[in-house]
Amino acid sequence: MKRHSTFFSFSFMAMFAASVGALLFGNLACAQTTAAKPILLDRIVLIVNEEAITRHDINAQKNTILQRMQAANVTPPPDSELEHQIIERLITEKALMQFARETGIRTDDTMIDRAIDRVAQENNLTLEELRAALAQENIPFPYYREELRKQITLQRLRERDVDSNIVVTDAEVGAYLKLVNAQADGETEYLVSHILVLIPDQATPDTINERLARAEDILKRLREGVDFAQTAVAMSDASDALTGGALGWRTPARMPALFADLVRTMKNDQLSDILRSPAGFHILKLHDSRNRNEPKVVEQTHARHILMRVSETASEDDAKQKIERAVQRIEAGEPFETVARLMSEDASGARGGDLGWINPGDTVPDFERIMDALKPGQKSEPFRTPFGWHLIEVIERRQQDVTEEHQHEQARQALRQRKSDEAFEDFLRQTRDSAYVEYKTGER
Repeated sequence: MKRHSTFFSFSFMAMFAASVGALLFGNLACAQTTAAKPILLDRIVLIVNEEAITRHDINAQKNTILQRMQAANVTPPPDSELEHQIIERLITEKALMQFARETGIRTDDTMIDRAIDRVAQENNLTLEELRAALAQENIPFPYYREELRKQITLQRLRERDVDSNIVVTDAEVGAYLKLVNAQADGETEYLVSHILVLIPDQATPDTINERLARAEDILKRLREGVDFAQTAVAMSDASDALTGGALGWRTPARMPALFADLVRTMKNDQLSDILRSPAGFHILKLHDSRNRNEPKVVEQTHARHILMRVSETASEDDAKQKIERAVQRIEAGEPFETVARLMSEDASGARGGDLGWINPGDTVPDFERIMDALKPGQKSEPFRTPFGWHLIEVIERRQQDVTEEHQHEQARQALRQRKSDEAFEDFLRQTRDSAYVEYKTGER
């Protein structure tokens, strides 16, 4: 079902609320506990394009990661190896933030405020309760705000410079589904982790041989029984190294193409041989697999809406006043669809606001929550989403088998994700390699 209304696009703010909610009670719950304490002495460890990374920056990251490992029952690697990984991540992060700033990406306070509101809503908290939860975890609120700003900025950078260039054709979707349908047991998901030994751009043969030797040494350790997650934290050059190299549950379409065929032949808890890609040398571990070939029946909602957008030229008050005037006209007897055609600032206005049949997850969470609470024939009160002020009327509901549609959409998303991940790894590598890094004496 193709959507024409822009509020159906998978907005980062909707995704971000869920991911940051996990960070709040997961990753960020272990965050910079030292930030609330006075810093008596600090020193510069290295310079990245004229911006400093200090000993305090490194130690704060180390505290976060060590607490996260403890919570996950992962044995930390030697301190020197962990610090090397942290420094590499800080260099890459600093270079990315600089590039985002230099190329015009700005994340203002209003965006941060909305992200925080979304985090609170997704975790069923008020803003006061969110602050209290952060305080209980020793996370200073200003630090939390800046972490959100950083993550939003980096996500916007990825969307602009990587994801916007990803194209998945109908032919690719068809070929993938043909492959899945040819399998006797349908589509399978695999729980996998990986380790990457990076090869720099324009590497010499000596450098490539040195990196291969390093990968062979890592594989030897793993086959001798060393913990995979601990080894990934200590030695992987991938962006997910500090989470133990976990890729999570993925179908072959959502894996790098290099892994996709191999993983189907592996057994649970098996290690791969060393794999070569343009990025470097990889080692893959398969933890588990499961089948996901099940019919999908969902409750669809047929609804229409009116949208008044908030933008640089339309203030919050202007949009709210417009939606209130629309409500008044409907209450005075004008048909909803007539008012939508005359007033709505969404593309659906030309259709009387008709959004067609909506599947769960098609809309942003704020919209879906209000819509789901309405009965057929019932209208909502005006409400706010990241797109502006809305008014919804639910027309009818039905149970619908969307297995085929769902399979096509899953295939498209999986292929897009795989291409995006591969392109983003390359983008990270190029950004890191292009950064000028100066280590202070005795710190490398």
